[in-house]
Amino acid sequence: MKTLFDKGNYGEFLTFAELEKLKGPKRLLTNLYLPKYDGTTTEVDLIMLHETGLYVFESKNYSGWIFGDEKSKNWMQVFPNKQKEKFFNPVWQNKAHITALKSTLGRGDEYLIKSYIVFSERCTLKKINVTSQNVKVLKRNAMLSSIKKEITNTRNIMTQIEIDRMYTILHKFSLADSNVKQAHIKQIQMKR
Repeated sequence: MKTLFDKGNYGEFLTFAELEKLKGPKRLLTNLYLPKYDGTTTEVDLIMLHETGLYVFESKNYSGWIFGDEKSKNWMQVFPNKQKEKFFNPVWQNKAHITALKSTLGRGDEYLIKSYIVFSERCTLKKINVTSQNVKVLKRNAMLSSIKKEITNTRNIMTQIEIDRMYTILHKFSLADSNVKQAHIKQIQMKR
């Protein structure tokens, strides 16, 4: 019930449910609290370990029109009543997640990791400017076809043994207790 009534959690759940539909060997992890270089944590919404790489998802369950540029600190959400809300650049947000992920795994292979920023079907992506090669910004209803295309066009770079090893390393970070979660929330509030 908590997931249904929390807009962010519900968006992550819907993204997870879509990824579950993918055929073939994969491992999914949600809500990982990975350590950062400064002793704080970063919360990764969702990771898919696959033979073709690590797919790191930042889920945004937003409505309205979305405007954003990869180089800008903030993006903009515009509602039908013309109200505007800034939000932190999700490409940068996922980049921080990926940096922590690389550090945790001890692997920095750029070709290995793919960044997916997944927005709700309830929004319209108006002007989105992203030029980085391994970054995709799309709506959830386009996610599966994009990933299937990526999987088809990418050679396998990980064995099942490597996938399982990474899963074992990362799984413990998805079992965060309430103290870790509270500390994470506090650090975000302090930044604001």
